[in-house]
Amino acid sequence: MNTPRIRTENLSKRYKGADKFSLEKVNLSISSGDIYGILGPNGAGKTTLISILCGIFEPTEGSLSYYRNSKAVSFEQFQPNIGYVPQEYAFFEELTPLQNLEYFGAMYNLNKNEIRTQSRLILDLLGLKKVVNDRILTFSGGMKRRVNLAIGIIHNPSVLFLDEPTVGVDVQSKVAILRILKELNQKGTTIIYTSHHLSEAEAFCNSISLLDHGKIIVEGSLKALMKEHETQNLKDLFIRFTGEEFRD
Repeated sequence: MNTPRIRTENLSKRYKGADKFSLEKVNLSISSGDIYGILGPNGAGKTTLISILCGIFEPTEGSLSYYRNSKAVSFEQFQPNIGYVPQEYAFFEELTPLQNLEYFGAMYNLNKNEIRTQSRLILDLLGLKKVVNDRILTFSGGMKRRVNLAIGIIHNPSVLFLDEPTVGVDVQSKVAILRILKELNQKGTTIIYTSHHLSEAEAFCNSISLLDHGKIIVEGSLKALMKEHETQNLKDLFIRFTGEEFRD
């Protein structure tokens, strides 16, 4: 039996002044150790859903439950377990990678020794060892993506949220980022991920939700869903449920 990490029941979100829900009655279950993809066309509600799951937004309706060792806990208890890597860069470009990790590590309540050890380890792992003292504003897009990831994992989160973690990066950076994420997952980190790169998602995720117009239209094991719906790959499954019309 899979150990639960996060569950939602009829989760809905309507922004102030909006005439319709951005998310409507979303039910999903994410298990410990999953690499769980939240996928869908532009405007489907993916970023809104991830933002609610990691505590940035409050839902308008419905419930959201977090679990530690199979026991439900409050968000305040669960929050230290969360890492978040947003689609937009979330660091200070005028500072160095090391200075950024010192700042964000302190926000995660790590002590100086922990920050120093973790920073050197992570920056080396992400191929940034030679530029730890260079200002980030001089970096390429791929290097900035890796700094973004470093900030999200410095505190060894047990649950990691990733919003388009490889967008706009070179092939080498993409391969390195996905390899490191797979290694984190193998060590026990549950990953919740969204991307428009369906071939990447197919190779990376074991479970998915397809989201469209704020609703989950299919959810479960990726392999089982492709078998059930007789599709050869995730792209075919995606098109079957979301159609081929242009999206704004």
